[in-house]
Amino acid sequence: MPLVLVAALLPLLAAAVLAAPAAAARDRAVPAAALTEVTDFGANPSNLRMYLYVPESVRPNPALVVAVHWCTGSGPDMYQGTEYDTLADRYGFIVLYPSVTRSSKCFDVSSPQALRRDGGSDPVGIRSMVDWVLRTHDADRTRVFATGISSGAMMTNVLLGVYPDVFAAGAAFSGVPFGCFATADGSEWNSACSGGTLTRSPKEWGDLVRGAYPGYSGPRPRMQIWHGTEDDVLRYPNFGEQIKQWTNVHGVSQTPAATDTPQSGWTRTRYGGTGDRAPVEAVSLQGVGHNLYAHGMASRVLTFFGLDAAGPAPQPQPGACKVTASVNAWSTGLTASLTLTNTGTTAIDGWRLGFTLPAGQTVTGGWGATYTPSSGTVTAVNASYNGTVAPGASVSIGYQATHTGNSAGPAAFTLNGTACAAG
Repeated sequence: MPLVLVAALLPLLAAAVLAAPAAAARDRAVPAAALTEVTDFGANPSNLRMYLYVPESVRPNPALVVAVHWCTGSGPDMYQGTEYDTLADRYGFIVLYPSVTRSSKCFDVSSPQALRRDGGSDPVGIRSMVDWVLRTHDADRTRVFATGISSGAMMTNVLLGVYPDVFAAGAAFSGVPFGCFATADGSEWNSACSGGTLTRSPKEWGDLVRGAYPGYSGPRPRMQIWHGTEDDVLRYPNFGEQIKQWTNVHGVSQTPAATDTPQSGWTRTRYGGTGDRAPVEAVSLQGVGHNLYAHGMASRVLTFFGLDAAGPAPQPQPGACKVTASVNAWSTGLTASLTLTNTGTTAIDGWRLGFTLPAGQTVTGGWGATYTPSSGTVTAVNASYNGTVAPGASVSIGYQATHTGNSAGPAAFTLNGTACAAG
């Protein structure tokens, strides 16, 4: 099945046709092991369609992969043209396939509405789909990922920019940086960007991402970038511009921390880390054009996402962790500092620290982790730089909160669902 964004269809990109209204709501789990359309999933300003694949072997609190199609394609085409469904059968995650209904079958990555958080258009509809899956299938909100091809790769960049608190990582095949395709005249096409002549400094690219969600200070999604050197639709310079953008967003050096050749003709560079889950990973394919996606690449995406294990990562046993808390309070506010210590004999690779805030407290900000929700039972999820805790080592995090009289710190903690000692 062709995955190329066909140049002959570019004049059609300005047209938009709305599909028929959605059918009755089905806010219930979809059948297993079959591509199923879901309707009335929430706010959907651009009338996208939603398709979902849930494997028979779906795991408790499964991860979610959002697989975004190319121009002229559809959600069912993405399902048929990639192997994410068969990998879901093996590893137990859910796959969501958004589908465009406008005539171009391209995602909106250019309008001002699409390029700001909750501004409207396609990103809002995709966010509604994600929320539906999280709610209906009890999916793990800390393991939501996006991947796409061509127009879908551009949308992957957009989703990670406008919803950094929703997506943990993304993988973009033959895409462009966030904001590169921006237009102000209603057009869906930006020739300067597609032609690779639109260049900016790393900070300028990073500022576009940061401007999509002003005031956000939490962790940013990791990004994997794929591009062929002979791409004649979205030219190869866009590969380097994406690297500039996402290394700046993560605050890491543009000098690779590691470079290797996974297979002949491929050059892989990693930034800000040397392992499979570096903040930014980029794969350049020598002599390859726009239609670069091939069987087997999805497995490498799953490795980057951390989903290619037969089961969940080993969890710490009771007594294998300890948390100490200290609170500095004033009339209506407080800061709390938490120190998590690995008292076990094996490294912790990725952590979620759970605790309950006293009544009347609301988290307003934090450091070292992402905190959700802001009150009640809270989960703190590791940042990209502190997810691994060696035996005997500690990691320190903290948060600011308001209170209505009770300024105490949390009294009990869980690490990845297992009780921790409090000290």
